[in-house]
This record gives sequence, structure tokens and C-alpha cells, in this order.
Amino acid sequence: MQKRILNIFLLLYGGLLFGQVDSTGFREGKVWKHTSLQAVYQKGYVFATNDFIKGINVESDRINSFQTFSLKLSTQTDGEKLWEQLYKYPEWGISIYMADFFNPEEIGRPLALYGIFNAPFIRRQKLLLNYELGFGATFNWKSFNPVTNQYNIAIGAGESFIIDAGLNLHYSLTNKMDIIAGFSLTHFSNGALKKPNFGINTIAPKIGLKYNFYKPIKFLKSEVPEFDAHNEWFISGFGGVKNLIFDSVNIDIIEKYEGVFFPVFGVSSGYNRQVSYKSKIGIGVTLSYDGSMNAQAAVENNELDPVDTPFSDHIQLSIYPSYELTINRLSLVLQPAFYLYRKKFRNQSPAFHQRIGLKYQITDKIFAGIILRDYAFHVSDHLEWTLGYRIPGK
Repeated sequence: MQKRILNIFLLLYGGLLFGQVDSTGFREGKVWKHTSLQAVYQKGYVFATNDFIKGINVESDRINSFQTFSLKLSTQTDGEKLWEQLYKYPEWGISIYMADFFNPEEIGRPLALYGIFNAPFIRRQKLLLNYELGFGATFNWKSFNPVTNQYNIAIGAGESFIIDAGLNLHYSLTNKMDIIAGFSLTHFSNGALKKPNFGINTIAPKIGLKYNFYKPIKFLKSEVPEFDAHNEWFISGFGGVKNLIFDSVNIDIIEKYEGVFFPVFGVSSGYNRQVSYKSKIGIGVTLSYDGSMNAQAAVENNELDPVDTPFSDHIQLSIYPSYELTINRLSLVLQPAFYLYRKKFRNQSPAFHQRIGLKYQITDKIFAGIILRDYAFHVSDHLEWTLGYRIPGK
């Protein structure tokens, strides 16, 4: 199931990455006209956010460092579109990433494929100060196994998602070659598609070289029309799955830790006001069904079968303020949220939780996205695959 979801994500993401679309939905040309290749090395620190990282592992040793090597293929925008000028002519592209946590027996050597967006805070003739965002999929983990890899509670599946954010400096050595220095924070998680899934969080400095396959660019600059703030109402539906493990049942250990998958679905509705070309602020409510709440299971023929529980046990109502950083048709969504209603059970997640994700405006009124709901700012609850409709206002 996790592989299917990640494959769907890669197909969707590949369509966005290699084919830009205009407001009519047709592909535009000249997508990769200013191409660069970067080679980047990092060595850094692993945050002790779970027992496996803290030292409950085969070596009884704290996992506190890692190293990575990545190749990044990117294209430099030139201001042909208004959003490129507003973001000071950013780069966007794709990265192939290889990591080593110095524990290949329990963690493996993960590989990642993810999209990058690199935009400058400051642009000088030879110097750039940038912020970089990345999101994608990671493979080749040596994941949790109750028999052969019982300590690795950080990564529950062979595949996961990667979220990367950081700062970097680019200094031009020549017209073709730049040197890169900076740092990034990285989060690995499968979004609770398969438990256990406490995730891995890292921070690391970086150094690299970048080669530009193009001549120096003359950036286009046009007058930016005055922005008229406007409103929108939206409604969206979402669905997903959540894996739950019943530790107390007496069945085959492999079957036990395969767990049971429960549906998660719901609707979200709210109001946004676009206050600038880059930013939307708003408020929304979500009504959801979480099949894992107060879930129970019975054992039959050495297999786990979920037991029916009242529908009302699984209903949740939450409210959230919202911020969206809009980049052309793509938005980074940040939503701190709070449950207004849910039945009380033991060992519940906190009422305050977070929603973070990506949204893509397919047409002027239809959008799709992926939202991660988590709590304590690092523990994944579940993923929401969304499809929605917006009603533009004045």
C-alpha cells in the first residue's frame, strides 16, 4: 500500500516538475532552458526524538550523526512570468539524495528523489543568499521488522517521505561555476501509513559546487501591477489510511506487527483572503472520520479482524487558522489546528495538532493536494489526499 501511494505521488509530481501548465491547462515550452547541475555534501546531527535514536538498538549506541551526498538538476527562471520576478528569479528542479546514518544493518542507506525550490533573499552580482524547500519520496530503508530489525521504531516501512528546508549562500567563482555553503533541516516519515513511525529528524551544514550549462542571464523586469486583495471560499474532501498495531494480542509476531489499516476521510471548508501575490491567510474547519480511534480487533485464524465500534466514536471536528505561501499554482500550506470535538479515550494524541502540506491549483476553481496531520511538531498522525473546489470572491 505504501509503495502504491508513493508511486502515485511520483507520477503526479513528475507531471508538475517536467511540464509547466498555464491557465488553460496546456503545457508551455522552454521548461529547462537554463539548466544547472549541483553536487552537495552534508555531514550533521540526528535529533534524539525516539528510543531507537537515543541508543536502544543493536549497538546500544546513540545515533547522533549522518552524512549525505546529493545531485541536483535545476532550471534558473528569468522573469518571463510575473511570479518569477516576485520571487527574485528562483531556481526549481529535482534532487537525487543518498544518506548514510553509520548504521546500515538497522537503518540501511536511504535514497531520495524530491523536488526543490531555491529562491533568494538577497541577490548581488556574485553572491546569493537563498532559502530552499524540498519535498519528495525516500526509498531503501532497512525498516522495522519484529524478528530481524526489532529496535528500529523510527522507520516502519521501506519507503517514506522527505521534507527539507534550509538556507544557502551561492558565490560565483566564474560565469559557469558557483560554490555553495549553507545548512538544512530534514524530516523523514511515512505519514503513519505504516507503524511504528516515529521518524528521523536531522540538521546539517552543506557544501557544494554548481555548474551552469548556460551563459549569464539578463533577467527580465517588468512593472508589477498593483495587487488587489481578494477573498475565496473553499470546500475539499480528503481520504487516507492509518496503520494501528495491537501489542497485547497473542498471535504470530509478523502478523501482529503488520497491524490493521483503518480508513480516514472527511471534509474541510473555510475562507481565505489573498493579501498579496505571495500570501493567503484564512480560517477553516474540518469534520473527519478516523477509524483508528477507540479501535478494537479480534483474533480469528491467527489474523486480526477489526471489531465494529459506534460510528460516533470516530468523529472529530477541528478548527484552524491558515497560511499559504503561493508560488504560481503551487502553495505551501501551514495550519495549526485544535480539536473542538472528539470523544475522550485513553492515550489520545494532543488536542493541539498541526497540518502542513502542498496544494496545486489545477484550474482556477479545482485544486488537489497532500496534507500531513501531526502533533508535537514531529509525530505523524496521518496523510490526507485532498481534492477541492474554490469559489473566488471579490
